[in-house]
Amino acid sequence: MEKIRLGKTELLVSRTSFGALPIQRISKEAAARLVRRAFDAGVNYFDTANAYTDSEEKLGAALHDVRKDVIISTKSAGKDKQTVLAHIEQSLRNLQTDYIDLFQFHNPAELPDPEDPEGAYAAAVEMQKKGYIRHIGITNHRPKLAMEAVASGNFETLQFPFCYLAADTDFAIVEACRKADMGYIAMKGLSGGLLNNAEACYAFMREYPHVVPIWGIQHEWELDEWLELDRRDPRMTPELQAVIEKDRKELAGNFCRSCGYCLPCTAGIDIPQAARMNALLRRSPYQQYMTDTWYAKMHKIEMCIHCDACKSRCPYGLDTPALLRLMLEDYDAFYAEHHNDR
Repeated sequence: MEKIRLGKTELLVSRTSFGALPIQRISKEAAARLVRRAFDAGVNYFDTANAYTDSEEKLGAALHDVRKDVIISTKSAGKDKQTVLAHIEQSLRNLQTDYIDLFQFHNPAELPDPEDPEGAYAAAVEMQKKGYIRHIGITNHRPKLAMEAVASGNFETLQFPFCYLAADTDFAIVEACRKADMGYIAMKGLSGGLLNNAEACYAFMREYPHVVPIWGIQHEWELDEWLELDRRDPRMTPELQAVIEKDRKELAGNFCRSCGYCLPCTAGIDIPQAARMNALLRRSPYQQYMTDTWYAKMHKIEMCIHCDACKSRCPYGLDTPALLRLMLEDYDAFYAEHHNDR
C-alpha cells in the first residue's frame, strides 16, 4: 500500500488509514478482527483518542504484537499539564505500548500556550523529551483556530474535517499546511455519512497528495470497500465530478457537519442528527427514522428554549435553532407521507 509522508514528522503512513472512533461500537473480538485485517492488508496508520471510550484498548489488544510496524495517534482534550500527563499515561496503558507516534490536542477552543509551564503544551513537551510521544499535533473544527495553529509553528500536524463539500476556508487550510510542511489529516471524509459515493470521496482525496484521509471504519464491508478502492486507485473522472457537483449543489452551504460541538442541548435535542435530517431521509434508508422513537426525538425541537447556546458554539456559524425548525417541518411532511413504510 502506498505511503504518504505526514509533513515534517517524516512518518510514512498508508494513504488509506483507519479512523478508530467507530470501533467503540463493536465488541472487542470484532474490533480485533477488523483492525488486524486492515493491518494485514497494508494499513499502518490508526487514529484514536482517549475520549473514544474503549477504542484505545481495542487497538492495543489488536496491535500490541506488531507495534513497531504501525503508527498510532491519539488525543487529549485536557487543558492543564496534570490532566494531559494523566491522559498520556492512560493512553500508553490502553494501547499496550511505551510510546505514541503522534499525540494531538483534541479540538481545543484556543491554542495551548507553549509558554505556560503548567499548561497542556508543557505536558506534551515533557512527555516528548522522555520519549513517550514522538510528535505533537492538534485537531480542530474551527477554521480560524486551525489557521492560527498552522501559523504558530508549534504543531507538526493538523487534523481537520475535509471532504468535497469543503468551503473556500477549508481549502485555504489545506494549502497553508502544504506550504508549512505540516501534516494534514483529513477527518469526516464522508461528511459524517452524508456522502454515499465512496469512490468519489476517494478520488477527491487523491487530488491532494499531501492529505492523509482517516476513514472511520466499523464494519467488515466498509473495510473491504476502502481496500478495494485503494487497490484500484481510481482518479477523478467526468462521471465522478458530476456526482460531486450534484452533491455540492444539494448539500454545500448551510448544512450541519455533525461535529457535535453544539452539545449539550438544554432541551435534550439530538442536534447533530436533527439538524441534518432532511439529508438523512433522502440519502440513507429512511425507514429507521420513521419510528415512534425518532418521531419523539425530532419533536423535542418544539421544546427549544432559544438560549442560542448551540448557535454560539457552532464553529461553522450556523443559525442552529432556525435550521432545526426547518428540519422539523421537513420531517413532519416526510413522516406524513412515509411513516407506514417502516
